Amino acid sequence: MSVSEKKANMSRLHKLAQKFNCFYLTGLKASECKPFIVEGFQVGLVKQEVMKELLNYPEVFHVTAGCVELNPAFRDYEERSSEVDRVLKKLRAEKAFITLKGWRDECYEVKTEFNSKSLLRMDRSATCLFGIRNYGVDITGYIKHPVKGLCLWLQKRSASKQTWPGKWDNMVGGGLSVGHGILETAYKEAMEEASVPSYLLKGLISAGCVSFFFESERGLFPNTEFVFDLELPLDFTPVNADGEVETFELLPAEQCIERILSSDFKTTSAPVTLDFLIRHGVITAENEADSSIRRRKSMRSERRSTFCLQTSRKRKEYDTQATRYAEPRFAFLRIPLLVRSATTGSVYGLAALHCEALRLPSPEEDFLKIVELLHIPLQSIYERYFQSTSNNGIKQNGTSIIQNI
Repeated sequence: MSVSEKKANMSRLHKLAQKFNCFYLTGLKASECKPFIVEGFQVGLVKQEVMKELLNYPEVFHVTAGCVELNPAFRDYEERSSEVDRVLKKLRAEKAFITLKGWRDECYEVKTEFNSKSLLRMDRSATCLFGIRNYGVDITGYIKHPVKGLCLWLQKRSASKQTWPGKWDNMVGGGLSVGHGILETAYKEAMEEASVPSYLLKGLISAGCVSFFFESERGLFPNTEFVFDLELPLDFTPVNADGEVETFELLPAEQCIERILSSDFKTTSAPVTLDFLIRHGVITAENEADSSIRRRKSMRSERRSTFCLQTSRKRKEYDTQATRYAEPRFAFLRIPLLVRSATTGSVYGLAALHCEALRLPSPEEDFLKIVELLHIPLQSIYERYFQSTSNNGIKQNGTSIIQNI
């Protein structure tokens, strides 16, 4: 089955999950990135176009055949942060990268793992240039309407936002900046973005994490989002307080599915909403299978018509009467596995090839892949990437990565 046919067979939600994991599924395999090493640890991935710019700053970045390493002579957190910031501000002034147009004077910590010691801080807009893992908080605000059932509050981002302006988004979301914890960020963002009072935030329920690896023209985004559910009163209406939200809208859960599938929704927020809809039973293996079955029936009808048209043009060439039909899994196709030439009498397996090409995935397969693509093992991805480059000058020593040049 060709790549285009496989894509056609996927559910729309499966395609969406592939979209927000585009680097994980394709870019990572291309092996065009090099590990970014700080203090002997891999903390990111650097693409070729970024490496070319970093070559102009050899006193800060050592670009070798095997990796990009921050100068190990830098003594501590502050010196590393200061030197990197100096380079990034030069690149920003030179307009070297589109992502630096969104400079925020808001920094993220650069760590090997979430709970490990921070090695340096970096402006939020620049972390995607180095494939630094980002962490954020998302709150899905919802109500249980007596008539409409489960409904979700969504926000429309302000047109002045530096990223994803004017796109629909989850009710509340924000990155973990330097000096802020998970719950602290959740409370802060809920009050600023939606004016959720503190007494309602007592009902905030932690629902785990989602993780994905997205790539855009701005760079690489290995993101982990700490997700929270917040059931709200029927009479509550979110009101923005920081100027970053244009409006809010309350949608029934089924309509939210269509919203996140549209190009008007922020791609990197879709995993959170999708995860919520799965956890709350709106999207299940069964109803995703129903969607798959409807899609399969439509494709069968289209392809049956195409095949009939092709065979009708070749009646003089093929005798389609002397045939045997497909085994059970192909029975719905109603096309012969063996085709006999009317002129030579030879039997061909052309129809069998048609059958194999038309075979579709099981109805539940899409659902399982969607769930898997909501929980990408980002830490082990970096470890595996390191191992694949260990012959190019990098060696692993316990949990650290040591440059051997």
